[in-house]
Amino acid sequence: MPGNIHPLNVLMVTARYFPYMGGIETHVHEVGRRLAERGVNITVLTTAPHSSPAPLPGEEEVEGMRVIRVPAWPPERDYYIAPKIFALIKHGTWDLVHCQGCHTFVPPMAMLAAKEAKIPYLLTFHTGGHSSGFRNSIRSIQWKMLRPLLADATKLIGVSRFEADYFCDLLHLPATQFTVIPNGAVVPDIELPSVTEKHEHTLLISVGRLEKYKGHQRLITALPELLKRYPDMHLLVIGKGPYEATLRELAHSMGVTDRVEFRSVPADDRKEMARLLSQAACVALLSEYEAHPIAVMESLALRRPVLVADTSGLRELAEQGLVRAIPLNSSPEEVAQAVQQQIEEPIVPPERLSLASWDDCVNQLEAVYQRSIAREACAS
Repeated sequence: MPGNIHPLNVLMVTARYFPYMGGIETHVHEVGRRLAERGVNITVLTTAPHSSPAPLPGEEEVEGMRVIRVPAWPPERDYYIAPKIFALIKHGTWDLVHCQGCHTFVPPMAMLAAKEAKIPYLLTFHTGGHSSGFRNSIRSIQWKMLRPLLADATKLIGVSRFEADYFCDLLHLPATQFTVIPNGAVVPDIELPSVTEKHEHTLLISVGRLEKYKGHQRLITALPELLKRYPDMHLLVIGKGPYEATLRELAHSMGVTDRVEFRSVPADDRKEMARLLSQAACVALLSEYEAHPIAVMESLALRRPVLVADTSGLRELAEQGLVRAIPLNSSPEEVAQAVQQQIEEPIVPPERLSLASWDDCVNQLEAVYQRSIAREACAS
């Protein structure tokens, strides 16, 4: 990077990384490898939970990035208590620590270690929902407990204006400490169908990890009504997670097992994801909470009609005229009606709309990194 005697050594800290799937994992991969291509020394520090189905390498190189995995406890839980993170940060030679996500024990440990080592650090929130009502109910308390560490961050990054404003108001921190850097949207080199192109059947896609809060069940319960309107409709649920068995049972009880398909796409295979999304008559994410979902942004880049729940960062996309939004408590009949509207009278991005790319995201991150280093140099 210009102005540095040596390449910038950036440590990205995240509770999970590939081969695990999710928005944070994809974000870290997409920005990390692009920063590495630009000459930044990127190390991804993540965990290898004991519940992993197969052992993951403790250290490897992935597309120019060094990836270090440390053990995390307890098994089968998503707390990610990983004590080795503290020592690796405190005794490392990092110019900057970038915490990705704020839900687990990983970010406070990373921020505390960076603070003690007098290494500048920043955090991207990447907030999301949770299937546990209790966990959702204590979120604001959790964020307030992190306030002392967040207050010392050189920058706090929201992936949407909704997210940045939420934390600014909740934590009563200066607005100047926050910035918005949206997730990127990329369209791999595939042949794209037109919005009105007909396929062999009417394909409805529901995207997201298979958790209750993601709302896949809302599409399954609406499917009998949709089949009255589109006898050839198929529902493709893209994702994996602990709620799959419940969703399959629901499909069976609704008598639509033969019309619902579950498929998982490897997290780094964006071309296959784009190929599937491009075939959809409608893409849906009826989730209780999303900050800035990558799959929705990819769908918009592909100019697919998208239906979302009128919540959180999804509402922001609706206000921008990019998606159609419906109340979270909509009945199956109302969901079916909204799907039909989005198929027959679609709200889609204008052809000339320029969505943020991953390169745009990296350009903004580089600027934030440079300012963080300069601020630290001035302070010392």
